[in-house]
Amino acid sequence: MGYRVAVVGATGNVGREMMQILAEREFPCDEVAAVASPRSTGSEVEFGDTGRMLKCKNIEHFDFTGYDIALFSAGGGPAKEYAPKAAAQGCVVIDNSSYWRMDPDVPLIVPEVNPDAIDGYAKKNIIANPNCSTAQLVVALKPLHDAATIKRVVVSTYQSVSGAGKAGMDELFEQSRAIFVGDPVEAKKFTKQIAFNLIPHIDVFLDDGFTKEEWKMTVETKKILDPKIKLTATCVRVPVFVGHSEAVSIEFANELSAKDAQDILREAPGIMLIDKREDGGYVTPIECVGDGATYISRVREDPTVENGLHLWCVSDNLRKGAALNAVQIAELLGRRHLKKG
Repeated sequence: MGYRVAVVGATGNVGREMMQILAEREFPCDEVAAVASPRSTGSEVEFGDTGRMLKCKNIEHFDFTGYDIALFSAGGGPAKEYAPKAAAQGCVVIDNSSYWRMDPDVPLIVPEVNPDAIDGYAKKNIIANPNCSTAQLVVALKPLHDAATIKRVVVSTYQSVSGAGKAGMDELFEQSRAIFVGDPVEAKKFTKQIAFNLIPHIDVFLDDGFTKEEWKMTVETKKILDPKIKLTATCVRVPVFVGHSEAVSIEFANELSAKDAQDILREAPGIMLIDKREDGGYVTPIECVGDGATYISRVREDPTVENGLHLWCVSDNLRKGAALNAVQIAELLGRRHLKKG
Protein backbone atom coordinates (compact mmCIF):
# COMPACT_ATOMS: atom_id res chain seq x y z
CA MET A 1 0.00 0.00 0.00
CA GLY A 2 1.51 3.31 -1.08
CA TYR A 3 0.94 7.02 -0.61
CA ARG A 4 -1.23 9.51 -2.44
CA VAL A 5 1.09 12.37 -3.39
CA ALA A 6 0.39 15.79 -4.88
CA VAL A 7 3.14 17.78 -6.60
CA VAL A 8 2.21 21.47 -6.51
CA GLY A 9 4.02 23.60 -9.07
CA ALA A 10 4.42 20.54 -11.27
CA THR A 11 5.23 22.46 -14.47
CA GLY A 12 8.23 24.35 -13.04
CA ASN A 13 11.90 23.30 -13.05
CA VAL A 14 11.78 21.94 -9.51
CA GLY A 15 8.31 20.44 -9.86
CA ARG A 16 9.41 18.45 -12.90
CA GLU A 17 12.53 17.37 -11.03
CA MET A 18 10.35 16.22 -8.12
CA MET A 19 8.40 14.03 -10.55
CA GLN A 20 11.64 12.65 -11.92
CA ILE A 21 13.06 11.83 -8.48
CA LEU A 22 9.84 10.26 -7.18
CA ALA A 23 10.01 7.90 -10.15
CA GLU A 24 13.78 7.31 -9.96
CA ARG A 25 13.73 6.46 -6.27
CA GLU A 26 10.58 4.36 -6.66
CA PHE A 27 8.81 6.31 -3.94
CA PRO A 28 5.78 4.20 -2.96
CA CYS A 29 3.01 6.17 -4.68
CA ASP A 30 -0.40 4.70 -5.32
CA GLU A 31 -1.39 7.99 -6.93
CA VAL A 32 0.43 11.15 -8.04
CA ALA A 33 -1.45 14.35 -8.80
CA ALA A 34 0.15 17.15 -10.81
CA VAL A 35 -1.13 20.48 -9.49
CA ALA A 36 -0.34 23.88 -10.97
CA SER A 37 -1.58 27.43 -11.44
CA PRO A 38 -4.77 28.13 -13.41
CA ARG A 39 -2.78 29.04 -16.53
CA SER A 40 -1.18 25.57 -16.56
CA THR A 41 -4.41 23.66 -15.90
CA GLY A 42 -4.86 20.90 -18.45
CA SER A 43 -1.23 20.88 -19.59
CA GLU A 44 0.61 17.58 -19.22
CA VAL A 45 3.81 16.65 -17.39
CA GLU A 46 5.64 13.33 -17.49
CA PHE A 47 6.07 11.27 -14.34
CA GLY A 48 9.83 10.73 -14.52
CA ASP A 49 10.92 8.84 -17.62
CA THR A 50 8.04 6.39 -17.35
CA GLY A 51 6.11 7.73 -20.32
CA ARG A 52 3.16 8.23 -18.00
CA MET A 53 1.65 11.67 -18.57
CA LEU A 54 -0.24 13.52 -15.85
CA LYS A 55 -2.75 16.25 -16.61
CA CYS A 56 -2.30 19.30 -14.37
CA LYS A 57 -5.10 20.20 -11.99
CA ASN A 58 -5.96 23.73 -10.89
CA ILE A 59 -4.56 24.59 -7.45
CA GLU A 60 -7.50 26.92 -6.83
CA HIS A 61 -9.98 24.04 -6.85
CA PHE A 62 -7.82 21.10 -5.79
CA ASP A 63 -9.03 19.06 -2.80
CA PHE A 64 -6.13 17.63 -0.75
CA THR A 65 -8.45 15.43 1.32
CA GLY A 66 -7.19 11.84 1.19
CA TYR A 67 -3.71 12.83 0.02
CA ASP A 68 -0.86 11.90 2.36
CA ILE A 69 1.89 14.25 1.17
CA ALA A 70 2.02 17.41 -0.93
CA LEU A 71 5.35 18.51 -2.36
CA PHE A 72 5.06 22.27 -2.91
CA SER A 73 7.32 24.12 -5.33
CA ALA A 74 5.09 26.97 -6.41
CA GLY A 75 6.65 29.96 -4.64
CA GLY A 76 5.92 31.86 -1.44
CA GLY A 77 2.52 33.22 -2.44
CA PRO A 78 0.88 29.85 -3.17
CA ALA A 79 2.67 28.34 -0.15
CA LYS A 80 1.19 30.99 2.10
CA GLU A 81 -2.32 30.56 0.67
CA TYR A 82 -2.62 26.85 -0.06
CA ALA A 83 -0.22 25.02 2.28
CA PRO A 84 -2.41 25.67 5.38
CA LYS A 85 -5.48 24.54 3.43
CA ALA A 86 -3.78 21.29 2.42
CA ALA A 87 -2.51 20.79 5.97
CA ALA A 88 -5.99 21.36 7.39
CA GLN A 89 -7.33 18.71 5.02
CA GLY A 90 -4.94 16.17 6.56
CA CYS A 91 -2.18 16.30 3.96
CA VAL A 92 1.41 16.87 5.15
CA VAL A 93 3.00 19.69 3.15
CA ILE A 94 6.71 19.72 2.29
CA ASP A 95 7.30 23.24 1.01
CA ASN A 96 10.26 24.36 -1.09
CA SER A 97 9.61 28.12 -0.79
CA SER A 98 11.12 30.38 1.85
CA TYR A 99 7.73 31.28 3.35
CA TRP A 100 7.58 28.72 6.20
CA ARG A 101 11.28 28.15 6.89
CA MET A 102 11.69 30.38 9.91
CA ASP A 103 8.31 29.61 11.49
CA PRO A 104 9.19 28.14 14.92
CA ASP A 105 6.40 25.57 14.55
CA VAL A 106 7.63 24.33 11.16
CA PRO A 107 10.63 21.96 11.02
CA LEU A 108 13.36 22.94 8.53
CA ILE A 109 14.89 19.65 7.44
CA VAL A 110 17.93 18.24 5.70
CA PRO A 111 17.64 14.51 6.39
CA GLU A 112 21.40 13.88 6.63
CA VAL A 113 21.74 16.72 9.14
CA ASN A 114 18.74 17.05 11.48
CA PRO A 115 16.33 14.13 10.90
CA ASP A 116 14.97 14.20 14.46
CA ALA A 117 13.53 17.69 13.93
CA ILE A 118 10.87 16.17 11.67
CA ASP A 119 9.07 14.87 14.76
CA GLY A 120 7.63 18.36 15.24
CA TYR A 121 5.83 18.39 11.89
CA ALA A 122 2.36 17.81 13.37
CA LYS A 123 2.14 21.29 14.93
CA LYS A 124 1.15 22.70 11.54
CA ASN A 125 1.36 19.65 9.25
CA ILE A 126 3.99 21.61 7.28
CA ILE A 127 7.70 20.87 6.79
CA ALA A 128 10.07 23.35 5.16
CA ASN A 129 12.78 22.59 2.62
CA PRO A 130 15.82 24.90 3.02
CA ASN A 131 17.29 27.29 0.51
CA CYS A 132 19.32 25.52 -2.18
CA SER A 133 22.61 27.10 -1.13
CA THR A 134 21.97 26.28 2.53
CA ALA A 135 21.12 22.62 1.88
CA GLN A 136 24.46 21.66 0.37
CA LEU A 137 26.36 23.78 2.88
CA VAL A 138 24.90 22.13 5.99
CA VAL A 139 25.47 18.65 4.52
CA ALA A 140 29.15 19.57 4.30
CA LEU A 141 29.31 21.26 7.71
CA LYS A 142 27.43 18.68 9.80
CA PRO A 143 30.13 15.95 10.10
CA LEU A 144 32.84 18.54 10.67
CA HIS A 145 30.76 20.28 13.34
CA ASP A 146 30.24 16.96 15.12
CA ALA A 147 33.99 16.37 15.08
CA ALA A 148 35.41 19.76 16.10
CA THR A 149 32.54 22.25 16.81
CA ILE A 150 32.23 25.04 14.26
CA LYS A 151 32.49 28.60 15.57
CA ARG A 152 32.39 30.66 12.40
CA VAL A 153 31.79 30.19 8.67
CA VAL A 154 32.60 32.57 5.82
CA VAL A 155 31.05 31.43 2.54
CA SER A 156 31.01 32.81 -0.98
CA THR A 157 28.52 31.19 -3.33
CA TYR A 158 28.61 30.84 -7.11
CA GLN A 159 24.98 30.09 -7.91
CA SER A 160 23.61 28.90 -11.24
CA VAL A 161 20.83 30.64 -13.12
CA SER A 162 18.44 27.70 -12.64
CA GLY A 163 18.11 28.95 -9.06
CA ALA A 164 16.09 31.79 -10.60
CA GLY A 165 13.81 29.36 -12.44
CA LYS A 166 13.20 28.77 -16.13
CA ALA A 167 13.30 32.51 -16.82
CA GLY A 168 16.87 32.64 -15.51
CA MET A 169 17.97 29.75 -17.70
CA ASP A 170 16.26 31.25 -20.73
CA GLU A 171 17.95 34.60 -20.15
CA LEU A 172 21.44 33.07 -20.02
CA PHE A 173 20.76 31.15 -23.24
CA GLU A 174 19.25 34.13 -25.05
CA GLN A 175 22.00 36.55 -24.00
CA SER A 176 24.75 34.09 -24.95
CA ARG A 177 23.19 33.60 -28.36
CA ALA A 178 22.79 37.36 -28.83
CA ILE A 179 26.46 37.95 -28.09
CA PHE A 180 27.58 35.31 -30.58
CA VAL A 181 25.43 36.67 -33.41
CA GLY A 182 25.95 40.34 -32.60
CA ASP A 183 22.42 41.13 -31.42
CA PRO A 184 21.74 43.55 -28.54
CA VAL A 185 21.82 41.99 -25.06
CA GLU A 186 18.79 42.63 -22.87
CA ALA A 187 18.56 41.97 -19.11
CA LYS A 188 15.04 41.04 -17.98
CA LYS A 189 15.22 38.52 -15.16
CA PHE A 190 18.54 39.69 -13.75
CA THR A 191 19.66 43.21 -12.85
CA LYS A 192 22.63 43.10 -15.23
CA GLN A 193 23.91 40.96 -18.09
CA ILE A 194 24.52 37.41 -16.85
CA ALA A 195 26.09 35.91 -19.99
CA PHE A 196 29.91 35.96 -19.69
CA ASN A 197 29.51 37.93 -16.46
CA LEU A 198 28.61 37.44 -12.80
CA ILE A 199 26.30 39.39 -10.51
CA PRO A 200 26.99 39.82 -6.76
CA HIS A 201 23.30 40.13 -5.98
CA ILE A 202 20.66 37.45 -5.34
CA ASP A 203 17.23 38.40 -3.94
CA VAL A 204 16.45 41.83 -2.44
CA PHE A 205 18.80 44.06 -0.47
CA LEU A 206 18.26 44.44 3.26
CA ASP A 207 19.00 47.50 5.41
CA ASP A 208 22.37 46.15 6.59
CA GLY A 209 23.68 45.79 3.02
CA PHE A 210 23.33 42.02 2.84
CA THR A 211 20.85 40.44 0.45
CA LYS A 212 17.97 38.24 1.54
CA GLU A 213 19.73 35.21 0.02
CA GLU A 214 22.72 35.87 2.29
CA TRP A 215 20.42 36.32 5.28
CA LYS A 216 18.68 33.03 4.48
CA MET A 217 21.97 31.15 4.57
CA THR A 218 22.77 32.58 7.99
CA VAL A 219 19.46 32.00 9.75
CA GLU A 220 18.71 28.66 8.11
CA THR A 221 22.12 27.23 9.02
CA LYS A 222 21.53 28.27 12.61
CA LYS A 223 18.08 26.66 12.68
CA ILE A 224 19.17 23.42 11.02
CA LEU A 225 22.60 22.90 12.51
CA ASP A 226 23.40 25.05 15.56
CA PRO A 227 22.25 28.54 16.64
CA LYS A 228 25.71 29.24 18.05
CA ILE A 229 27.41 29.13 14.64
CA LYS A 230 28.34 32.54 13.25
CA LEU A 231 28.01 32.71 9.47
CA THR A 232 28.48 35.43 6.90
CA ALA A 233 27.82 34.97 3.19
CA THR A 234 28.32 36.67 -0.16
CA CYS A 235 25.97 35.20 -2.78
CA VAL A 236 26.86 35.57 -6.45
CA ARG A 237 24.92 34.60 -9.59
CA VAL A 238 27.17 33.08 -12.25
CA PRO A 239 26.62 32.08 -15.91
CA VAL A 240 26.17 28.35 -15.19
CA PHE A 241 22.90 26.62 -16.07
CA VAL A 242 22.74 24.07 -13.21
CA GLY A 243 24.88 23.50 -10.12
CA HIS A 244 25.73 25.75 -7.20
CA SER A 245 29.31 26.08 -5.95
CA GLU A 246 30.56 27.43 -2.63
CA ALA A 247 33.96 28.45 -1.31
CA VAL A 248 33.75 27.83 2.43
CA SER A 249 36.11 28.94 5.21
CA ILE A 250 35.46 27.37 8.62
CA GLU A 251 36.83 28.22 12.06
CA PHE A 252 36.56 25.47 14.70
CA ALA A 253 36.68 25.46 18.49
CA ASN A 254 38.94 22.40 18.38
CA GLU A 255 41.80 21.29 16.19
CA LEU A 256 40.96 19.44 12.98
CA SER A 257 43.59 18.68 10.37
CA ALA A 258 42.84 18.66 6.67
CA LYS A 259 43.58 14.93 6.54
CA ASP A 260 41.21 14.17 9.41
CA ALA A 261 38.54 16.33 7.78
CA GLN A 262 38.97 14.44 4.51
CA ASP A 263 38.60 11.12 6.34
CA ILE A 264 35.43 12.34 8.05
CA LEU A 265 33.91 13.73 4.85
CA ARG A 266 34.74 10.57 2.91
CA GLU A 267 32.47 8.55 5.22
CA ALA A 268 29.72 11.15 5.74
CA PRO A 269 26.19 10.57 4.34
CA GLY A 270 25.29 12.47 1.20
CA ILE A 271 28.89 13.53 0.48
CA MET A 272 31.34 12.56 -2.26
CA LEU A 273 34.91 13.62 -1.57
CA ILE A 274 36.88 14.23 -4.77
CA ASP A 275 40.06 15.89 -3.56
CA LYS A 276 43.26 15.23 -5.49
CA ARG A 277 45.85 17.97 -5.34
CA GLU A 278 46.48 17.92 -9.05
CA ASP A 279 45.09 19.40 -12.26
CA GLY A 280 41.42 18.46 -12.49
CA GLY A 281 41.38 16.75 -9.10
CA TYR A 282 38.23 18.57 -8.00
CA VAL A 283 34.57 18.79 -8.99
CA THR A 284 32.98 21.58 -11.02
CA PRO A 285 29.26 22.34 -11.42
CA ILE A 286 28.85 20.65 -14.79
CA GLU A 287 30.03 17.35 -13.29
CA CYS A 288 27.42 17.32 -10.52
CA VAL A 289 24.35 17.79 -12.74
CA GLY A 290 21.85 14.97 -12.34
CA ASP A 291 23.54 13.66 -9.19
CA GLY A 292 22.18 13.83 -5.66
CA ALA A 293 25.49 14.05 -3.83
CA THR A 294 27.15 17.09 -2.32
CA TYR A 295 30.69 17.09 -3.70
CA ILE A 296 33.60 18.33 -1.62
CA SER A 297 37.04 19.23 -2.99
CA ARG A 298 40.08 21.33 -2.09
CA VAL A 299 40.10 20.65 1.65
CA ARG A 300 43.03 22.50 3.17
CA GLU A 301 44.11 24.16 6.38
CA ASP A 302 43.67 27.90 6.87
CA PRO A 303 46.90 29.38 8.25
CA THR A 304 45.24 32.67 9.23
CA VAL A 305 43.23 31.27 12.17
CA GLU A 306 44.09 28.85 14.94
CA ASN A 307 41.74 26.03 13.90
CA GLY A 308 40.63 26.69 10.34
CA LEU A 309 39.87 24.87 7.11
CA HIS A 310 38.92 25.86 3.58
CA LEU A 311 36.85 23.67 1.25
CA TRP A 312 35.03 23.75 -2.09
CA CYS A 313 31.44 22.47 -2.19
CA VAL A 314 29.38 21.73 -5.33
CA SER A 315 25.87 20.32 -5.77
CA ASP A 316 23.01 20.15 -8.27
CA ASN A 317 20.73 22.88 -6.91
CA LEU A 318 17.63 21.43 -8.57
CA ARG A 319 18.26 18.12 -6.84
CA LYS A 320 19.85 18.28 -3.39
CA GLY A 321 19.08 21.98 -3.23
CA ALA A 322 15.37 21.43 -3.86
CA ALA A 323 13.61 18.39 -5.34
CA LEU A 324 15.76 15.57 -3.99
CA ASN A 325 15.83 17.00 -0.48
CA ALA A 326 12.03 17.31 -0.55
CA VAL A 327 11.62 13.67 -1.60
CA GLN A 328 14.15 12.59 1.03
CA ILE A 329 12.04 14.43 3.62
CA ALA A 330 8.99 12.55 2.35
CA GLU A 331 10.87 9.27 2.70
CA LEU A 332 11.93 10.19 6.24
CA LEU A 333 8.36 11.20 7.10
CA GLY A 334 7.11 7.89 5.78
CA ARG A 335 9.61 5.86 7.78
CA ARG A 336 8.96 7.68 11.05
CA HIS A 337 5.35 8.80 10.98
CA LEU A 338 3.25 7.79 7.96
CA LYS A 339 4.02 4.10 7.69
CA LYS A 340 1.89 2.23 5.18
CA GLY A 341 1.12 -1.43 4.82
